[in-house]
Amino acid sequence: MRDPRYNKGLAFTEKERDAHYLRGLLPPIVLSQELQEKKMMNLIRQYEVPLHRYMAMIGLQETNERLFYKLLIDNVEELLPVVYTPTVGEACQKYGSIFRHSQGLYISLKEKGKILETLKNWPERTVQVIVVTDGERILGLGDLGCQGMGIPVGKLALYTALGGVRPSLCLPITIDVGTNNEKLLNDEFYIGLRQKRATGEEYNELLQEFMYAVKQNYGEKVLIQFEDFANHNAFELLARYSSSHLVFNDDIQGTAAVVLAGLLSALRLLGGTLADHKFLFLGAGEAGTGIADLIALEISEQNGKPIEENRKNIWLVDSKGLIVSSRKESLQDFKKPWAHEHEPITGLINAVKAIKPTILIGTSGVGKQFTKEVVEDMASFNKTPLIMALSNPTSQAECTAEEAYTWSEGRAIFASGSPFDPFEYEGKTFVPGQANNAYIFPGFGLGVIMAGSIRVHNGMLLAASKALASQVTEEHYEKGMIYPPLTNIRKISANIAAKVAAKAYELGLASHLPQPEDLVESAEKCMYSPVYRSYL
Repeated sequence: MRDPRYNKGLAFTEKERDAHYLRGLLPPIVLSQELQEKKMMNLIRQYEVPLHRYMAMIGLQETNERLFYKLLIDNVEELLPVVYTPTVGEACQKYGSIFRHSQGLYISLKEKGKILETLKNWPERTVQVIVVTDGERILGLGDLGCQGMGIPVGKLALYTALGGVRPSLCLPITIDVGTNNEKLLNDEFYIGLRQKRATGEEYNELLQEFMYAVKQNYGEKVLIQFEDFANHNAFELLARYSSSHLVFNDDIQGTAAVVLAGLLSALRLLGGTLADHKFLFLGAGEAGTGIADLIALEISEQNGKPIEENRKNIWLVDSKGLIVSSRKESLQDFKKPWAHEHEPITGLINAVKAIKPTILIGTSGVGKQFTKEVVEDMASFNKTPLIMALSNPTSQAECTAEEAYTWSEGRAIFASGSPFDPFEYEGKTFVPGQANNAYIFPGFGLGVIMAGSIRVHNGMLLAASKALASQVTEEHYEKGMIYPPLTNIRKISANIAAKVAAKAYELGLASHLPQPEDLVESAEKCMYSPVYRSYL
């Protein structure tokens, strides 16, 4: 009863109570899991404050794991915003104050030289997925230090609920190297190291020790997902370890795959191929450059031209304006491939007027940047402009669904990072798409695990994007949707897993041989079920 993996609460049967000495420790009534689920949903719906709903869900996860996942799977559209973005952002900001029970593993500078020992303290001997953060860039909220733990915990809950990866095989980790957030350093309830962030050699040495300790303890095939690292570290870590470890960065690669899926699906409404369109990004960080790279890669797959040539229709705007070749000397390395020949331009509106994109994508982390003038301009030279306001949480979205539909007179196709409600414009109901990474990473991770892949390859990301795009039906297009509803997410994840695994086998990266004949069926069979087991 005290172990969340085995606890069933009032659902223990009479025989189970006798067999396991539980008689008298529970009220006499026996409830079904369905009734427990109904009761819990009624309770959660009574909370009006999203953070209270989050705390109720985490409380359930800490006491009754199977009921937690049953709730999440059966009510995914309602509860996803509670356990993940946007509510998880507020939870991370207040993590010290609401902290009750430790979830996951904390590795700080104090553990330097002892990381392998620390990993061995985790009670599970077998781990297949690790989500790790250093808390420096949590969503659009900045440096939250040790309190970023809410992100790995939330992501791994989705690996289980949406991708079917067994909870005991998941390990959330926060690497605490300090924080530069003065507010947290002065907060008496802050749970992390009270010091400025370690950088340079000290940081790199800790990360290197961590990466090799993980491999030593859990083997070659543990998937390490980097989450919410600052730009400079995110790109460097991915480049440094992608040839020696099974690594994946959701902010760079997961976001790119889910956005590419939306673009491939939107082509049915926009017409043409990706190569026929002109892209303008606001934001040139991990998400922006990661998406741009994957788009260029997919165009190269389609037309056979070099990736450098296909980059020319993709333009990026950062805080200093349009990224152009005259700025190359001062640009960070990951921005340099996007510095095209053009006169310098400052401000998004001027870039929109000059470039005349068909597709506008926001990854800036700054809200309200797609102004009325920007959207009206997009609608003036596009019959159907595609506008993707991807920054999280909702408060940081570049524009709202209502603004995009109203300012484009109902002609825009709109997708966002955080959820927006359906909107009615002149008698027609539009359902905004949510370019949620939750569509991709759970199925992607399951596919990697199924195949026993030893590395992540870009071909696997493209396979995941195409698998997601193929799940959108005519019925969805009629409502202006470019993503399928999240209600079918386990079916979607199984299809993505099958395509990712197939690509791993094709590339010779898979170690689980022979390849199963039906990969979709294989994915569905190995998915975790939250239905209570009998203990007799």
